[in-house]
Amino acid sequence: MTSKMRNRGLIVTGAVVAAYTVGTAVARRMGYAVGASTVVKCRAGHVFSTIWIPGASVKALKLGPWRYQWCPVGRHMALVRPMRDTDLTREARDLAASRRDVRVP
Repeated sequence: MTSKMRNRGLIVTGAVVAAYTVGTAVARRMGYAVGASTVVKCRAGHVFSTIWIPGASVKALKLGPWRYQWCPVGRHMALVRPMRDTDLTREARDLAASRRDVRVP
């Protein structure tokens, strides 16, 4: 491998890491709490918590701001999206905390 190819690989890797870092920062500024215990809602309206790490997913198919994954509440596959903290009541947060999906990231 030449040094030119190695440098190109480092630049691409750095750009990808920077893009995900900026995306995570923007999501947090917009009120989304991404991370190990993110509250999400499926298309059927079920609320639960899941691991939501931008750029990383083993148990879901990423589709931009949505993911296609298992809903443990309705026991079905569904599109899910993260909920903003400001859109959640205390009861909804508590309910989501008691309804977790599989803890595999």
